[in-house]
Parts: sequence; structure tokens; C-alpha cells
Amino acid sequence: MPHVKGKALAIISLLILVFAACENVPTPKPRGYFQVKFPEKTYRKFDMPGYPYTFEYPAYANIVKDTSFFGAAPENPYWINVDFPSLNGKIYMSYKIIGPGNNTFRKLVDDAFKMTYKHTYKAEYIDENKIRTTNNVSGTFYEVGGNAASSKQFFATDSVHHFLRGALYFDVTPNADSLAPVYKFLEKDMWHMVETLRWR
Repeated sequence: MPHVKGKALAIISLLILVFAACENVPTPKPRGYFQVKFPEKTYRKFDMPGYPYTFEYPAYANIVKDTSFFGAAPENPYWINVDFPSLNGKIYMSYKIIGPGNNTFRKLVDDAFKMTYKHTYKAEYIDENKIRTTNNVSGTFYEVGGNAASSKQFFATDSVHHFLRGALYFDVTPNADSLAPVYKFLEKDMWHMVETLRWR
């Protein structure tokens, strides 16, 4: 009988050793983000009758007329959104006619500056890049670093009649790390829109 007990004890010990040897030691995995498949860069022209501007925009975007500005009607009918449904993002574009009162050139530039710099509490930095094209378009392109709600913004103008402002937003909680590839992809599109912008 002691011989059987010894055998059973040896088998149990062997099983414990086998299971202990097979145990996987958990190792932490690095944090990752979903891979985004980007569409091929192709463009088409926004050239709606009656609008005071035209430009080229990505073929994978939709132009949607903006019908509300914080619950109120937009100042004029030329406000649009460039919607990227596959990327869950949108460029809000507001157009203003330069004139007296609240729409002087200086005030519109100051307002665009203030709206960008409202993001400073979340921004790690704000870079300003001058816009100047051969189509009588000048302005500033802002790159806002960090977890700001809008990391890419611009205003474009002829300084006399036209003033167009654009701001890129995503319908997600801002996360500069996970959105970095999408920001980079759409920044090129925003520059293309500005560089092809023409006034009418």
C-alpha cells in the first residue's frame, strides 16, 4: 500500500511540474490603435452657381450646406461643411463678406485668431503658416498640437471682399496620438483646398 501511495504522489508531483512548466507568464502588450485605410487622393471641383468661391475638394468627401450655427441660422447661404463620412471628420467652412460694422477685415482676422487660440488650454503648441497663392488668396493655416478639439484651421481672404474660415473636427474625443495619421492625411487635403481656392 505504501508503494501505491508513493506512486500516486509521484504522479501528482509530475502533473504539477507539467502544468507549472506550461503556464504562460503574462506580458503587457504595447497600447495600439486601429489601423485606418485611407482612400486614394483624388479631387473634384466645388463650383456651385451663386457661390462666391470655388475650390477642389477630395472625391471621398461630401459637401453639405450648413443650416445652423450654434442653433441660429448662418449669416449667409454660403456656409458649407466638407464631410468625410469614412473618417468621421468634418471641415466646417464659414464665409463672410468683408464690409463695415462687425465684418471689417481687421475684426474678421482678429476673430479667426481668437477662435484658434481658444484651444490653448488643451494645445501643446500652435504653429501659424502663411497662405499666399497666385489666385489672390492670402491668410493663415493653423496647426494646433495636443488634444485640442480642432487641430487644423485656416482663414483665407482677398482682404477686400471675401473671408473664408475652415476648421477640422472629428466626432470623437480628441486624442492626438490615435488621430495623428488622419490629421496628417486630411491636412494635405485642406492645403489643396486652399491652394485651389478662387474668388468670384
